[in-house]
Amino acid sequence: MGPEEMFRDAASVREALAGDDYLADEGLGTVTFLAHALQRPLLLEGEPGTGKTALAESVSQVLSLPLIRLQCYEGIDATQALYDWDFPRQILHLRAVEALAGNSPAQDARDLETELFDERFLLARPVLRALRESPCVLLVDEIDRADDEFEAFLLEVLSTWQVTIPEVGTVAAGTPPFVVLTSNRTRELHDALKRRCLYHWIDHPGMDRELEIVRARLPQVSADLAEQVVSLVQRLRHEGDLIKPPGVAETLDWARALDALGASTLDPQVAATTLGTSIKYREDGERVRAALDRMLA
Repeated sequence: MGPEEMFRDAASVREALAGDDYLADEGLGTVTFLAHALQRPLLLEGEPGTGKTALAESVSQVLSLPLIRLQCYEGIDATQALYDWDFPRQILHLRAVEALAGNSPAQDARDLETELFDERFLLARPVLRALRESPCVLLVDEIDRADDEFEAFLLEVLSTWQVTIPEVGTVAAGTPPFVVLTSNRTRELHDALKRRCLYHWIDHPGMDRELEIVRARLPQVSADLAEQVVSLVQRLRHEGDLIKPPGVAETLDWARALDALGASTLDPQVAATTLGTSIKYREDGERVRAALDRMLA
């Protein structure tokens, strides 16, 4: 089945993603279909561990497209996202030229500068690679960790699908990449970026859907154990009053760890000893340990 068939409508998108064990609800399947059909970036917000990054990975798999990932962080700038020059290789080239020709004549300086900023010394970062290698999936992960200046730069690229490198020229994508931006909402993104994107909030799934996800991703885990883990995680989210409630990724880690230990049931002792797979704050751990007997009764 080709990409056109897989993404011919929202139902086909959900079916294709399910084939890669990514279970999207109707809203997420629809917005993913529209992002592909309209060639618009898709902005996903939600708590960590709810499947935002995994969606980009799954789209890459089902469409057989390369996944190019840009991990954002505080202080990232256009150089890390777009391109840089291989300075050590430029120095080596300069020394080689000097060794072969002695002191370069003044009239050769311009030619030497052109050589130093040749394509072979260009280091393509994720955004430039995506424009050059498209069709592909470009994942801009945790955009909320970057600053306003980087957000403005990214907005310009997403608006034109091209960038200009002074020494090389303009690089434009023949086909816009499928772009997924994720945000854990540690800060509010600017309206200009949101207007450029289609938007979807991914919430923690309900009991039935999360159990379905665990069974699809971890078929080796017994049905009873999977249900016990999901049930406990659901209670922790709704009743635990935690700093960082576990996401789906933590549910999968917990079930995987219990299966690796050979556990057939989730009792308070086993849950307490494996709590670090899903609870990542000391205060949360203490709170959960004190409530395990009640929650697993």
